[in-house]
Amino acid sequence: MKAAVVPAVNGKWEVKEWQTPKAGPNQVVIRIHASGLCYTDVHITHGIIPTQFPRVLGHEPVGEIVEIGAGVTSRRVGDRVGVGWVQKGCGRCEWCLRGKKELCPNAISTGIGLQGSHAEYMLAYADATMLIPDKLRYEQAAPIFCAGYTVWSGLRLADPKPHERIAVVGIGGLGHLALQYSKASGFETIAVTQSKDKEKMIRDLGADEVVPNGEKLMAAGGADVLLATSNSWAATAEAAKGMRPCGRIILMGVGGEPLNYTPELMFKRVALIGSSQNGPEYLYEALDYAAKGKVKVVAETYKLDEIDRAYDRVAEGKVRFRAVITMN
Repeated sequence: MKAAVVPAVNGKWEVKEWQTPKAGPNQVVIRIHASGLCYTDVHITHGIIPTQFPRVLGHEPVGEIVEIGAGVTSRRVGDRVGVGWVQKGCGRCEWCLRGKKELCPNAISTGIGLQGSHAEYMLAYADATMLIPDKLRYEQAAPIFCAGYTVWSGLRLADPKPHERIAVVGIGGLGHLALQYSKASGFETIAVTQSKDKEKMIRDLGADEVVPNGEKLMAAGGADVLLATSNSWAATAEAAKGMRPCGRIILMGVGGEPLNYTPELMFKRVALIGSSQNGPEYLYEALDYAAKGKVKVVAETYKLDEIDRAYDRVAEGKVRFRAVITMN
């Protein structure tokens, strides 16, 4: 099969022949139809998230099951499925026993513990697969398995009440979906961004208001929940100046600098909560919103042979808003 292979840390992505996987016990082989290219792929390429190379990356896979291994009873050949970031826990630690495999210190992840989805075929544990709603196209489904799943998990973890206001900082690959999920859930939603050129699109995605910083956010009434999807924690700290008392800041973007938690936030009892992908029920819900047309991924689509160009655009922050790879 063809696959996009990263030969080493900081290596150039190469589309080449790679061994087609075979299903072992409790595993399935998926013929990939679409694979989202996430900024986490950049982090892995640069060694910020460690793994062994050479490596096929990609952790937003969707496709069709073509082979099932021994012991698989819940999936069939022909099923339309996708796979999330964490596939399998050790089954023995406290967090696995609590049903939270995503917190397992020895978890097996797509594209790290197993080869990823920027390829014609991918191996996955059957229990890690999620059936895709029939009405949802593959190109729309792929980014939901990381970006959509992440922001919807964060919003659910914040547990907003019906009267509360949601702000989103970082209107990019994650943030444009966070806006839509918040609005689809019925919340007043404010976008925090310095990008004036995005304002019309942001309003079209559902933002009730668009403000440039935390001061303007507070002047507009403040936020009870801040969904921090930006890779700049400086931007998150600036937006946090608009938090209301007893608010929650949900960190989902990974910043490279320290996050400044101020005395003002402490006296307001503002909670700082880290979040990624928090359970399969949230993935089900995230896909359901997309299948009903309430959330739509804005994406650039590339063929597998064009993945080096797609990677460069993601790494340089030029993609608006997600990149999706389809097979040749």
